Amino acid sequence: MKSRLLPVLLATLLLPVLLAPSALAAAAPKKRPGAGKSEAPTVPASVKVVRDLVYAQYGSREVKLDYYLPKQPASAKIPCIVVIHGGGWRSGDKTRFANFAVALAEQGYAAACIGYRLLPEVEFPAPILDCKAAVRWVRAHATEYGVDPDRIGTIGGSAGAHLVAMLGTSAKVASLEGDGGNAGVSSRVQAVVAMAAPTDMAAFGERVKMDKDMIALISPVTHVDRDSAPLLLLHGTKDTLVPLAQSELLEHKYRQAGVPVELVKFEGAPHGFWNRDPGFSDVIKRAVAFYRQTLAAGK
Repeated sequence: MKSRLLPVLLATLLLPVLLAPSALAAAAPKKRPGAGKSEAPTVPASVKVVRDLVYAQYGSREVKLDYYLPKQPASAKIPCIVVIHGGGWRSGDKTRFANFAVALAEQGYAAACIGYRLLPEVEFPAPILDCKAAVRWVRAHATEYGVDPDRIGTIGGSAGAHLVAMLGTSAKVASLEGDGGNAGVSSRVQAVVAMAAPTDMAAFGERVKMDKDMIALISPVTHVDRDSAPLLLLHGTKDTLVPLAQSELLEHKYRQAGVPVELVKFEGAPHGFWNRDPGFSDVIKRAVAFYRQTLAAGK
């Protein structure tokens, strides 16, 4: 087992540019649906959007989400997917992954497309605290929006994939709950889809001279146990920004813990393969199939 894992660990540790904040931010495509406020995707008639809902507040600082909902009322409570954008933890907003939220709402899900506080306005673990606050808000307001509070999933790419992986693995870590609101409400999620996820933050932390305890705290691989959320990992084999080894490492940790996990490798695909078709359509297809299984009523 050690010999099989060694190449994964070496690939993770020896890439000096891995998780460099400026590089991850620069990798965010400039032209794609949902990439910014001016490029927000067209919302079909079957979907309604409730915008600028405040899900967390820190003094006068408000953090907001947009809620994408099927316009046709469901006969029963529906799952909600928390959608988390990438951008190297330094760029992007709640509109960047709006195309995912629209596609999921068209499939019958509620989709909470969230913003979060970015570096350098804040330091880690603040972005993680925001994402947990978003889950608590969704759960606390579930009845108001016809959502089943026991069926909350997530999806994110790149830095957003790191954040959704943290949601899936660190539900028991009290120090990551923060004080963004809805104290006492669970931040646990029931399903995670992570695209090109940074999972071991050692290289990032060393680059920015982060304390070793903080590096461990914000690394999804640290927290995996038998209660972690089922996980679908999607990663391009030609990703030079976040190596495939990062997803392989988290997959290995999951298998050791006996938790459901699948790693889908997109052959020849670079970082950000989800930004255009056929990658985007393939991701939605796989994510919806995964949610149908993991977030089925009665599970």
